[in-house]
Amino acid sequence: MPNSARLLPHWQQTLTSVQQQLNEQPRWFMCGRLVRATGMVLEAVGLRVPVGSHCCIEANANSITAEVVGFAGDITYLMPLNNVQGLVPGARVVPFTDNDQSGQRFPLGPALLGRVLDGLGQPLDNRPLPKHTEFGGLTSAPINPMQRAPIDTPIDVGIRAINGLLTVGRGQRMGLFAGSGVGKSVLLGMMARFTKADVIVVGLIGERGREVQEFIDHILGPQGMARSVVVAAPADSSPLQRLQGATYATRLAEDFRDRGQHVLLIMDSLTRYAMAQREIALAIGEPPATKGYPPSVFAKLPSLVERAGNGTRGGGSITAFYTVLTEGDDQQDPIADSTRAILDGHIVLSRELAESGHYPAIDIEASISRVMPSITAPNQLQSAQRLKKLFSVYQRNRDLISVGAYSPGHDPLLDQAVQKQPQIERFLQQQMHEQAPFEAAFKGLTSLVGGA
Repeated sequence: MPNSARLLPHWQQTLTSVQQQLNEQPRWFMCGRLVRATGMVLEAVGLRVPVGSHCCIEANANSITAEVVGFAGDITYLMPLNNVQGLVPGARVVPFTDNDQSGQRFPLGPALLGRVLDGLGQPLDNRPLPKHTEFGGLTSAPINPMQRAPIDTPIDVGIRAINGLLTVGRGQRMGLFAGSGVGKSVLLGMMARFTKADVIVVGLIGERGREVQEFIDHILGPQGMARSVVVAAPADSSPLQRLQGATYATRLAEDFRDRGQHVLLIMDSLTRYAMAQREIALAIGEPPATKGYPPSVFAKLPSLVERAGNGTRGGGSITAFYTVLTEGDDQQDPIADSTRAILDGHIVLSRELAESGHYPAIDIEASISRVMPSITAPNQLQSAQRLKKLFSVYQRNRDLISVGAYSPGHDPLLDQAVQKQPQIERFLQQQMHEQAPFEAAFKGLTSLVGGA
Protein backbone atom coordinates (compact mmCIF):
# COMPACT_ATOMS: atom_id res chain seq x y z
CA MET A 1 0.00 0.00 0.00
CA PRO A 2 2.76 2.53 0.75
CA ASN A 3 4.38 1.65 -2.59
CA SER A 4 1.06 2.34 -4.34
CA ALA A 5 0.83 5.67 -2.59
CA ARG A 6 4.26 6.60 -3.83
CA LEU A 7 3.37 5.61 -7.44
CA LEU A 8 0.12 7.58 -7.46
CA PRO A 9 1.67 10.98 -8.36
CA HIS A 10 3.48 9.36 -11.31
CA TRP A 11 0.22 7.94 -12.70
CA GLN A 12 -1.50 11.23 -12.12
CA GLN A 13 1.18 13.05 -14.14
CA THR A 14 0.86 10.52 -16.95
CA LEU A 15 -2.92 10.77 -17.05
CA THR A 16 -2.73 14.55 -16.98
CA SER A 17 -0.24 14.56 -19.88
CA VAL A 18 -2.39 12.20 -21.97
CA GLN A 19 -5.51 14.22 -21.21
CA GLN A 20 -3.74 17.41 -22.30
CA GLN A 21 -2.68 15.80 -25.60
CA LEU A 22 -6.21 14.60 -26.23
CA ASN A 23 -7.60 18.05 -25.55
CA GLU A 24 -5.22 19.53 -28.13
CA GLN A 25 -6.48 17.17 -30.82
CA PRO A 26 -9.55 18.20 -32.86
CA ARG A 27 -12.68 16.56 -31.48
CA TRP A 28 -13.88 15.85 -35.00
CA PHE A 29 -12.75 16.30 -38.58
CA MET A 30 -14.76 16.52 -41.74
CA CYS A 31 -14.32 13.99 -44.51
CA GLY A 32 -16.23 13.09 -47.63
CA ARG A 33 -16.95 10.02 -49.71
CA LEU A 34 -16.09 9.34 -53.31
CA VAL A 35 -19.25 8.77 -55.32
CA ARG A 36 -18.11 8.98 -58.92
CA ALA A 37 -14.93 8.78 -61.01
CA THR A 38 -15.29 9.56 -64.70
CA GLY A 39 -12.23 10.27 -66.75
CA MET A 40 -10.04 12.81 -64.97
CA VAL A 41 -12.71 14.18 -62.63
CA LEU A 42 -13.59 12.71 -59.24
CA GLU A 43 -16.84 13.58 -57.49
CA ALA A 44 -17.23 13.55 -53.72
CA VAL A 45 -20.02 14.38 -51.29
CA GLY A 46 -19.86 15.53 -47.68
CA LEU A 47 -17.08 18.13 -48.17
CA ARG A 48 -17.20 21.85 -47.44
CA VAL A 49 -13.78 23.08 -48.56
CA PRO A 50 -12.83 26.01 -50.80
CA VAL A 51 -11.74 25.67 -54.42
CA GLY A 52 -7.98 25.16 -54.60
CA SER A 53 -7.78 23.07 -51.43
CA HIS A 54 -5.97 19.76 -51.46
CA CYS A 55 -7.48 16.51 -50.27
CA CYS A 56 -6.20 13.00 -49.62
CA ILE A 57 -8.21 10.14 -51.15
CA GLU A 58 -7.70 6.76 -49.51
CA ALA A 59 -7.00 4.09 -52.13
CA ASN A 60 -6.27 0.38 -51.78
CA ALA A 61 -2.51 0.62 -52.26
CA ASN A 62 -1.74 4.19 -51.25
CA SER A 63 -3.32 7.60 -50.89
CA ILE A 64 -3.95 9.95 -53.81
CA THR A 65 -3.64 13.72 -53.58
CA ALA A 66 -6.29 15.71 -55.41
CA GLU A 67 -7.22 19.36 -55.69
CA VAL A 68 -10.70 20.82 -55.48
CA VAL A 69 -11.47 22.40 -58.85
CA GLY A 70 -15.18 23.15 -58.52
CA PHE A 71 -18.50 22.25 -56.95
CA ALA A 72 -22.18 22.00 -57.83
CA GLY A 73 -24.61 21.83 -54.94
CA ASP A 74 -23.45 19.10 -52.56
CA ILE A 75 -21.04 17.60 -55.09
CA THR A 76 -17.36 18.61 -54.98
CA TYR A 77 -15.23 18.10 -58.08
CA LEU A 78 -11.63 17.01 -57.59
CA MET A 79 -8.75 16.54 -60.01
CA PRO A 80 -5.97 14.08 -59.06
CA LEU A 81 -2.38 15.29 -59.11
CA ASN A 82 -0.99 11.86 -59.96
CA ASN A 83 -2.11 8.64 -61.57
CA VAL A 84 -5.39 7.19 -60.28
CA GLN A 85 -5.00 3.56 -59.28
CA GLY A 86 -6.82 1.53 -56.69
CA LEU A 87 -9.81 3.83 -56.19
CA VAL A 88 -12.98 2.19 -54.93
CA PRO A 89 -16.54 3.54 -54.60
CA GLY A 90 -17.10 5.22 -51.26
CA ALA A 91 -13.39 5.88 -50.62
CA ARG A 92 -12.82 8.42 -47.87
CA VAL A 93 -11.76 11.92 -48.93
CA VAL A 94 -9.93 13.81 -46.19
CA PRO A 95 -9.04 17.50 -46.68
CA PHE A 96 -5.64 18.70 -45.55
CA THR A 97 -5.93 20.76 -42.39
CA ASP A 98 -4.25 24.12 -41.81
CA ASN A 99 -1.43 22.37 -39.96
CA ASP A 100 -0.97 19.74 -42.65
CA GLN A 101 -0.19 21.55 -45.88
CA SER A 102 2.08 18.93 -47.37
CA GLY A 103 0.14 19.10 -50.60
CA GLN A 104 0.38 22.88 -50.88
CA ARG A 105 3.96 23.71 -49.91
CA PHE A 106 6.67 23.88 -52.55
CA PRO A 107 10.46 24.14 -52.25
CA LEU A 108 11.94 27.55 -53.06
CA GLY A 109 15.23 29.36 -52.79
CA PRO A 110 18.86 29.23 -54.00
CA ALA A 111 19.31 25.68 -52.69
CA LEU A 112 17.43 24.47 -55.79
CA LEU A 113 19.96 25.75 -58.32
CA GLY A 114 21.12 22.92 -60.53
CA ARG A 115 18.08 20.79 -59.70
CA VAL A 116 15.25 19.27 -61.79
CA LEU A 117 11.78 19.15 -60.18
CA ASP A 118 8.34 18.05 -61.27
CA GLY A 119 5.12 20.03 -61.13
CA LEU A 120 4.59 18.99 -57.49
CA GLY A 121 8.00 20.21 -56.39
CA GLN A 122 9.41 16.69 -56.07
CA PRO A 123 12.98 16.01 -57.34
CA LEU A 124 13.33 14.22 -60.68
CA ASP A 125 17.12 13.88 -60.52
CA ASN A 126 17.16 11.08 -57.92
CA ARG A 127 18.60 13.36 -55.24
CA PRO A 128 16.89 14.46 -52.04
CA LEU A 129 16.09 18.07 -51.42
CA PRO A 130 18.89 19.94 -49.60
CA LYS A 131 18.59 20.44 -45.87
CA HIS A 132 17.14 23.77 -44.75
CA THR A 133 15.22 24.09 -48.03
CA GLU A 134 12.69 26.88 -47.85
CA PHE A 135 9.04 26.13 -48.59
CA GLY A 136 6.16 28.35 -49.65
CA GLY A 137 2.83 28.42 -51.42
CA LEU A 138 2.18 28.90 -55.12
CA THR A 139 0.35 32.18 -54.73
CA SER A 140 1.99 35.56 -54.18
CA ALA A 141 0.71 39.06 -53.68
CA PRO A 142 0.47 40.98 -56.98
CA ILE A 143 2.73 43.99 -57.43
CA ASN A 144 1.04 47.36 -57.63
CA PRO A 145 1.49 48.43 -61.28
CA MET A 146 2.39 51.93 -60.09
CA GLN A 147 5.29 50.51 -58.08
CA ARG A 148 6.79 48.35 -60.84
CA ALA A 149 10.11 49.51 -62.20
CA PRO A 150 9.91 50.59 -65.87
CA ILE A 151 11.61 48.61 -68.62
CA ASP A 152 14.50 50.93 -69.49
CA THR A 153 17.57 48.68 -69.81
CA PRO A 154 18.31 46.46 -72.83
CA ILE A 155 19.34 42.89 -72.11
CA ASP A 156 21.84 40.97 -74.22
CA VAL A 157 20.34 37.64 -75.39
CA GLY A 158 23.26 36.74 -77.64
CA ILE A 159 21.14 36.49 -80.82
CA ARG A 160 22.20 38.98 -83.50
CA ALA A 161 18.78 39.36 -85.15
CA ILE A 162 17.08 39.93 -81.79
CA ASN A 163 19.71 42.22 -80.32
CA GLY A 164 19.82 44.36 -83.45
CA LEU A 165 16.22 44.39 -84.73
CA LEU A 166 14.03 43.20 -81.83
CA THR A 167 15.88 44.50 -78.79
CA VAL A 168 14.60 43.00 -75.53
CA GLY A 169 14.48 44.97 -72.29
CA ARG A 170 15.17 43.66 -68.81
CA GLY A 171 11.79 42.64 -67.38
CA GLN A 172 10.11 42.26 -70.78
CA ARG A 173 7.76 39.37 -71.60
CA MET A 174 8.22 38.04 -75.12
CA GLY A 175 6.36 35.35 -77.01
CA LEU A 176 8.07 32.91 -79.36
CA PHE A 177 5.44 31.92 -81.94
CA ALA A 178 6.23 28.83 -83.97
CA GLY A 179 4.83 25.64 -85.38
CA SER A 180 6.46 22.28 -84.82
CA GLY A 181 9.94 21.61 -86.12
CA VAL A 182 11.11 25.14 -86.97
CA GLY A 183 13.87 25.43 -84.37
CA LYS A 184 12.23 27.05 -81.36
CA SER A 185 13.94 24.73 -78.87
CA VAL A 186 17.35 25.50 -80.36
CA LEU A 187 16.63 29.23 -80.19
CA LEU A 188 15.53 28.91 -76.56
CA GLY A 189 18.72 27.03 -75.78
CA MET A 190 20.85 29.77 -77.33
CA MET A 191 19.03 32.36 -75.22
CA ALA A 192 19.51 30.26 -72.08
CA ARG A 193 23.27 30.00 -72.68
CA PHE A 194 23.95 33.54 -73.87
CA THR A 195 21.53 35.78 -71.94
CA LYS A 196 23.12 37.74 -69.11
CA ALA A 197 21.02 36.79 -66.07
CA ASP A 198 21.71 35.76 -62.48
CA VAL A 199 19.29 32.81 -62.48
CA ILE A 200 17.52 30.82 -65.19
CA VAL A 201 14.19 29.12 -64.49
CA VAL A 202 13.01 26.70 -67.18
CA GLY A 203 9.48 25.35 -67.30
CA LEU A 204 9.03 22.39 -69.66
CA ILE A 205 5.25 22.07 -69.69
CA GLY A 206 3.45 19.39 -71.67
CA GLU A 207 6.38 18.59 -73.93
CA ARG A 208 7.87 15.19 -74.77
CA GLY A 209 9.56 13.48 -71.85
CA ARG A 210 12.77 12.82 -73.76
CA GLU A 211 13.24 16.55 -74.32
CA VAL A 212 13.87 17.12 -70.62
CA GLN A 213 17.20 15.29 -70.59
CA GLU A 214 18.13 16.69 -73.99
CA PHE A 215 17.48 20.25 -72.88
CA ILE A 216 19.65 19.76 -69.80
CA ASP A 217 22.56 17.94 -71.49
CA HIS A 218 22.76 19.50 -74.94
CA ILE A 219 21.18 22.94 -74.54
CA LEU A 220 21.87 24.15 -71.01
CA GLY A 221 25.05 22.17 -70.43
CA PRO A 222 26.88 21.95 -67.08
CA GLN A 223 27.68 25.66 -66.98
CA GLY A 224 24.12 26.75 -67.70
CA MET A 225 22.61 24.15 -65.38
CA ALA A 226 24.66 25.45 -62.46
CA ARG A 227 22.60 28.65 -62.41
CA SER A 228 19.29 27.07 -63.45
CA VAL A 229 16.23 25.41 -61.97
CA VAL A 230 14.21 23.16 -64.30
CA VAL A 231 10.55 22.35 -63.67
CA ALA A 232 9.33 19.51 -65.89
CA ALA A 233 5.71 18.43 -66.29
CA PRO A 234 5.78 16.21 -69.42
CA ALA A 235 2.83 15.40 -71.65
CA ASP A 236 2.03 12.17 -69.79
CA SER A 237 1.49 13.95 -66.46
CA SER A 238 -1.98 14.94 -65.30
CA PRO A 239 -3.43 18.22 -66.62
CA LEU A 240 -3.48 19.62 -63.09
CA GLN A 241 0.21 18.86 -62.67
CA ARG A 242 0.97 20.56 -65.99
CA LEU A 243 -1.03 23.57 -64.87
CA GLN A 244 0.70 23.56 -61.52
CA GLY A 245 4.14 23.13 -63.12
CA ALA A 246 3.81 26.40 -65.03
CA THR A 247 2.62 28.18 -61.89
CA TYR A 248 5.45 26.67 -59.84
CA ALA A 249 8.10 27.76 -62.38
CA THR A 250 6.69 31.30 -62.23
CA ARG A 251 6.68 31.19 -58.43
CA LEU A 252 10.34 30.15 -58.40
CA ALA A 253 11.20 33.08 -60.67
CA GLU A 254 9.23 35.42 -58.40
CA ASP A 255 11.15 34.18 -55.37
CA PHE A 256 14.51 34.88 -56.99
CA ARG A 257 13.26 38.28 -58.18
CA ASP A 258 12.18 39.15 -54.65
CA ARG A 259 15.74 38.40 -53.54
CA GLY A 260 16.97 41.17 -55.88
CA GLN A 261 18.23 38.90 -58.68
CA HIS A 262 17.68 39.22 -62.43
CA VAL A 263 15.89 36.10 -63.66
CA LEU A 264 15.44 34.64 -67.14
CA LEU A 265 12.20 32.64 -67.26
CA ILE A 266 11.79 30.26 -70.20
CA MET A 267 8.46 28.45 -70.51
CA ASP A 268 7.90 25.85 -73.19
CA SER A 269 5.08 26.07 -73.80
CA LEU A 270 2.28 28.47 -72.89
CA THR A 271 -0.04 26.65 -75.29
CA ARG A 272 0.28 23.38 -73.32
CA TYR A 273 -0.62 25.35 -70.18
CA ALA A 274 -3.76 26.60 -71.90
CA MET A 275 -4.60 23.08 -73.13
CA ALA A 276 -4.27 21.70 -69.59
CA GLN A 277 -6.70 24.31 -68.32
CA ARG A 278 -9.04 23.46 -71.20
CA GLU A 279 -9.00 19.77 -70.22
CA ILE A 280 -9.86 20.60 -66.62
CA ALA A 281 -12.56 23.14 -67.50
CA LEU A 282 -14.30 20.87 -70.00
CA ALA A 283 -14.13 17.92 -67.63
CA ILE A 284 -16.04 19.79 -64.90
CA GLY A 285 -18.66 20.98 -67.35
CA GLU A 286 -17.57 24.48 -68.37
CA PRO A 287 -18.98 25.26 -71.84
CA PRO A 288 -16.51 25.81 -74.70
CA ALA A 289 -16.34 29.28 -76.22
CA THR A 290 -13.67 29.96 -78.86
CA LYS A 291 -12.61 26.92 -80.91
CA GLY A 292 -13.21 24.60 -77.98
CA TYR A 293 -11.46 26.77 -75.38
CA PRO A 294 -13.62 27.68 -72.35
CA PRO A 295 -13.57 31.27 -71.02
CA SER A 296 -11.47 30.30 -67.98
CA VAL A 297 -8.51 29.61 -70.29
CA PHE A 298 -8.38 33.23 -71.43
CA ALA A 299 -8.69 34.37 -67.81
CA LYS A 300 -5.82 32.13 -66.67
CA LEU A 301 -3.31 33.31 -69.28
CA PRO A 302 -2.99 36.95 -68.16
CA SER A 303 -2.99 35.85 -64.51
CA LEU A 304 0.13 33.78 -65.18
CA VAL A 305 1.93 36.15 -67.54
CA GLU A 306 1.37 39.27 -65.41
CA ARG A 307 3.36 37.69 -62.57
CA ALA A 308 6.54 38.07 -64.63
CA GLY A 309 8.24 41.39 -65.32
CA ASN A 310 10.12 43.89 -63.20
CA GLY A 311 9.69 44.08 -59.46
CA THR A 312 9.64 47.25 -57.43
CA ARG A 313 12.15 49.98 -58.21
CA GLY A 314 15.66 48.97 -57.26
CA GLY A 315 14.74 45.28 -57.02
CA GLY A 316 15.06 42.27 -59.25
CA SER A 317 13.40 41.40 -62.54
CA ILE A 318 11.96 38.52 -64.55
CA THR A 319 12.63 38.56 -68.29
CA ALA A 320 10.31 35.92 -69.71
CA PHE A 321 10.18 34.05 -73.01
CA TYR A 322 7.02 32.00 -73.63
CA THR A 323 6.71 29.67 -76.58
CA VAL A 324 3.32 29.62 -78.28
CA LEU A 325 2.51 26.77 -80.66
CA THR A 326 0.62 27.89 -83.76
CA GLU A 327 -1.46 25.05 -85.18
CA GLY A 328 -0.72 24.76 -88.88
CA ASP A 329 1.39 27.97 -88.62
CA ASP A 330 -1.85 29.88 -88.14
CA GLN A 331 -1.07 33.16 -86.40
CA GLN A 332 -4.79 33.69 -85.74
CA ASP A 333 -5.04 30.66 -83.47
CA PRO A 334 -7.10 31.74 -80.41
CA ILE A 335 -4.26 31.12 -77.94
CA ALA A 336 -1.73 32.87 -80.18
CA ASP A 337 -4.06 35.81 -80.70
CA SER A 338 -4.79 36.12 -76.96
CA THR A 339 -1.17 35.89 -75.84
CA ARG A 340 -0.05 38.36 -78.50
CA ALA A 341 -2.28 40.95 -76.82
CA ILE A 342 -0.93 40.42 -73.28
CA LEU A 343 2.79 40.11 -74.06
CA ASP A 344 5.32 42.89 -74.64
CA GLY A 345 6.29 41.64 -78.08
CA HIS A 346 6.49 38.52 -80.18
CA ILE A 347 9.09 36.70 -82.28
CA VAL A 348 7.62 34.68 -85.14
CA LEU A 349 9.55 31.73 -86.59
CA SER A 350 8.88 31.04 -90.26
CA ARG A 351 8.61 27.51 -91.59
CA GLU A 352 9.56 28.75 -95.05
CA LEU A 353 12.84 30.17 -93.73
CA ALA A 354 13.54 27.01 -91.74
CA GLU A 355 12.99 24.80 -94.80
CA SER A 356 15.42 26.95 -96.78
CA GLY A 357 18.17 26.44 -94.17
CA HIS A 358 17.87 29.92 -92.66
CA TYR A 359 18.53 29.65 -88.88
CA PRO A 360 17.35 31.08 -86.63
CA ALA A 361 14.22 31.23 -88.79
CA ILE A 362 13.03 34.60 -87.42
CA ASP A 363 10.50 36.38 -89.61
CA ILE A 364 11.56 39.96 -88.89
CA GLU A 365 8.58 41.36 -90.82
CA ALA A 366 6.05 39.66 -88.52
CA SER A 367 8.03 40.13 -85.29
CA ILE A 368 8.10 43.14 -83.01
CA SER A 369 9.46 44.29 -79.66
CA ARG A 370 7.09 46.82 -78.14
CA VAL A 371 9.65 48.34 -75.77
CA MET A 372 12.48 48.69 -78.31
CA PRO A 373 11.80 52.40 -79.08
CA SER A 374 12.22 53.31 -75.41
CA ILE A 375 15.41 51.32 -74.67
CA THR A 376 17.52 51.87 -77.80
CA ALA A 377 19.30 54.86 -79.27
CA PRO A 378 17.53 56.67 -82.15
CA ASN A 379 20.25 55.72 -84.64
CA GLN A 380 19.84 51.99 -83.87
CA LEU A 381 16.07 52.26 -84.22
CA GLN A 382 16.43 54.02 -87.59
CA SER A 383 18.95 51.42 -88.79
CA ALA A 384 16.63 48.58 -87.74
CA GLN A 385 13.69 50.15 -89.55
CA ARG A 386 15.86 50.66 -92.64
CA LEU A 387 16.98 47.03 -92.69
CA LYS A 388 13.39 45.82 -92.25
CA LYS A 389 12.31 48.00 -95.16
CA LEU A 390 15.06 46.63 -97.43
CA PHE A 391 14.21 43.06 -96.41
CA SER A 392 10.50 43.63 -97.01
CA VAL A 393 11.02 45.23 -100.44
CA TYR A 394 13.17 42.31 -101.55
CA GLN A 395 10.63 39.72 -100.31
CA ARG A 396 7.77 41.43 -102.17
CA ASN A 397 9.72 41.37 -105.43
CA ARG A 398 11.39 38.03 -104.94
CA ASP A 399 9.38 36.21 -107.60
CA LEU A 400 10.14 38.88 -110.20
CA ILE A 401 13.83 38.71 -109.37
CA SER A 402 13.92 34.91 -109.55
CA VAL A 403 12.36 34.78 -113.03
CA GLY A 404 14.62 37.53 -114.37
CA ALA A 405 11.90 40.19 -114.73
CA TYR A 406 13.79 42.64 -112.52
CA SER A 407 15.87 45.33 -114.21
CA PRO A 408 17.89 47.80 -112.14
CA GLY A 409 17.49 51.55 -112.36
CA HIS A 410 13.70 51.85 -111.94
CA ASP A 411 13.44 51.68 -108.12
CA PRO A 412 16.44 52.88 -106.07
CA LEU A 413 15.17 51.21 -102.89
CA LEU A 414 14.74 47.86 -104.66
CA ASP A 415 18.17 48.24 -106.24
CA GLN A 416 19.71 48.73 -102.83
CA ALA A 417 17.73 45.80 -101.40
CA VAL A 418 18.98 43.48 -104.15
CA GLN A 419 22.54 44.68 -103.64
CA LYS A 420 22.53 44.20 -99.88
CA GLN A 421 20.42 41.02 -99.73
CA PRO A 422 23.40 38.63 -99.29
CA GLN A 423 24.77 40.78 -96.47
CA ILE A 424 21.34 41.00 -94.82
CA GLU A 425 20.94 37.22 -94.89
CA ARG A 426 24.38 36.76 -93.34
CA PHE A 427 23.46 39.24 -90.62
CA LEU A 428 20.20 37.45 -89.79
CA GLN A 429 21.67 33.95 -89.73
CA GLN A 430 23.66 32.57 -86.82
CA GLN A 431 25.17 29.24 -85.87
CA MET A 432 23.88 27.37 -82.81
CA HIS A 433 27.08 27.84 -80.76
CA GLU A 434 27.88 31.34 -82.07
CA GLN A 435 27.29 34.19 -79.64
CA ALA A 436 26.58 37.69 -80.94
CA PRO A 437 26.96 40.33 -78.20
CA PHE A 438 24.77 43.40 -78.19
CA GLU A 439 27.57 45.78 -79.18
CA ALA A 440 28.69 43.60 -82.09
CA ALA A 441 25.11 43.32 -83.35
CA PHE A 442 24.71 47.11 -83.22
CA LYS A 443 27.98 47.70 -85.10
CA GLY A 444 27.06 45.13 -87.73
CA LEU A 445 23.65 46.70 -88.21
CA THR A 446 25.12 50.19 -88.52
CA SER A 447 27.76 49.14 -91.03
CA LEU A 448 25.16 47.28 -93.08
CA VAL A 449 22.61 50.06 -93.55
CA GLY A 450 24.36 53.11 -92.10
CA GLY A 451 24.39 56.12 -94.41
CA ALA A 452 21.81 54.52 -96.66
